[in-house]
Amino acid sequence: MALHPAVSDITARIAERSGPTRRAYLAQLHADSTRPPSMDRMGCANIAHAVAGIPLDDRFKVITQRAPNIGIVTAYNDMLSAHTPLQGYPALIKDEARKLGATAQVAGGVPAMCDGVTQGTSGMELSLFSRDVIAMATAVALSHDMFDAALMLGVCDKIVPGLLIGALQFGHLPTVFVPAGPMPSGLPNKEKARLREQAAQGLIGREGLLEAELQSYHSPGTCTFYGTANSNQMLLEAMGLHVPGTAFVAPGGALRDELTREAARTVLGIIKSRRFAPIGQLVDERAIVNAMVALLATGGSTNHLIHWVAVAQSAGIVIDWNDFSALSDVVPLLTHVYPNGSADVNQFQAAGGTGLVIRELLDAGFMHEDVLTVREGGIREYTREPAMVGAALVWHDAGDSRDDTIVRPVTRPFSPTGGLKLLQGNLGRSVIKVSAVPDDRHVIEAPARVFDSQEALLACFNAGELARDVVCVVRWQGPQANGMPELHKLTPPLAVLQGKGFMVALVTDGRMSGASGKVPAAIHVSPEAAAGGPLAKVRDGDVIRVDAVTGQLQVLVAEVEWAARPVDLMPDGLRQRNGVGMGRGLFAGMRQRALTAEEGALSWM
Repeated sequence: MALHPAVSDITARIAERSGPTRRAYLAQLHADSTRPPSMDRMGCANIAHAVAGIPLDDRFKVITQRAPNIGIVTAYNDMLSAHTPLQGYPALIKDEARKLGATAQVAGGVPAMCDGVTQGTSGMELSLFSRDVIAMATAVALSHDMFDAALMLGVCDKIVPGLLIGALQFGHLPTVFVPAGPMPSGLPNKEKARLREQAAQGLIGREGLLEAELQSYHSPGTCTFYGTANSNQMLLEAMGLHVPGTAFVAPGGALRDELTREAARTVLGIIKSRRFAPIGQLVDERAIVNAMVALLATGGSTNHLIHWVAVAQSAGIVIDWNDFSALSDVVPLLTHVYPNGSADVNQFQAAGGTGLVIRELLDAGFMHEDVLTVREGGIREYTREPAMVGAALVWHDAGDSRDDTIVRPVTRPFSPTGGLKLLQGNLGRSVIKVSAVPDDRHVIEAPARVFDSQEALLACFNAGELARDVVCVVRWQGPQANGMPELHKLTPPLAVLQGKGFMVALVTDGRMSGASGKVPAAIHVSPEAAAGGPLAKVRDGDVIRVDAVTGQLQVLVAEVEWAARPVDLMPDGLRQRNGVGMGRGLFAGMRQRALTAEEGALSWM
């Protein structure tokens, strides 16, 4: 199938825009990949330190046989249900590497925090920049420079983007990402959302809400809604950085263990076949566009409008929200997975999963097929599902949708567009995800109520002061202000107001995450208020228009008055609070250096 002309044109524009930075990146990749092997260029003491902790047989392979050595970077901890299964992965990988005449070492661990634990707390203000900490920790792990390939073990929100950014700093290494899979389905997501809304109204107490949450999040594995963590996995499949079909295979069991072993076989296969497929070569403008298309076609997390900008930048590729918006205009929405529907990712997997979506997008010309992947068969391998037949790992075509309320073909999409809109106007640039928003709520025009924190909004809601048509403006939530936390705690009360028939919207320079749903939310507003952005001018009662049809984000104030209005400064109390306690002081430099959300909120450029 010929590539869709819009996808072709957008890719060409990205390639042209990225020319100088991509060429510089590839030049560094070439310089790194053409160095002598580590055994030849490193000193004897360096080598001795590097192998002192591994078994004698492995030392012999590394030093005498010059066997390939895989560096494992792991996000394992048992604070995150999604990462708990990773504990046993290194042993499986090392065993498989030895069978193939190679070795593997855990090069290092990276921190991994759970936004579900920190949501609405001070710790959430470390979350976004933890991505950059993870990238740096990945670089530290690989800086030992003893590795011929790498395996990245991680799943969740900031962890995968951080691992990918870090891996791209070592773009000369063949690299495969290794996930853990989702936990079994628990309390249905719509029921969980309903109970949260009831709790916001005081209709059920803490005990009842806690019981519901424990039924939702109940065992090892990723959360089952289609938020940032599971969007990560879809994007990695679309970029060809996984073993095909690995994303949503459940933790434990023979299939998951064999897929983990297959990751070792895959990365060693690149080396042994002498196929030039280092990660920096794989992640080109076509792969980035494939990821963007997969995100839009599945109604994935808005966080990736920040993260994948940063990922692309790490490979010398420059993308922006115009690119996402232009792709969204032509890419059809093929899935309904919560919060865009009622199904969870286990049901999505059972209905056809990533393989079906990728096949549909390839066949309709929405994805580039001429891309390198970690598999020699290319991106077509990612249209198949893995299974165990006896002791053998095999793949078969995903086939047709087994539930067209969850996954549909391109010929019968849920929507002809991807459900993401770029908003622009005198309040700045923003994005809105409308794939779960009712059609009659795509345009909201109402008086503003301005808040300096999400706690202030919640207090106002609890006092009954928001029972009206209202656009809630929550400012001082951007990267420079407080690290840009997710404001997911605002979803239940705003949903309650909308459910009562009020016209409600949120406008914020913060994030709402992959869990943002049916309430229209203009998020990531740039420039942020703390950088002198227009949100710092808004006053209570200003009428704001959030128009996802025409792409407008406007405060309806006379132009002369708006121009003359002074810009508020962040209250001293907020600024002081953001700088101390719960580790926030350590991130002060990152906040000061952070670029805008549209620039990936990078803290290292």
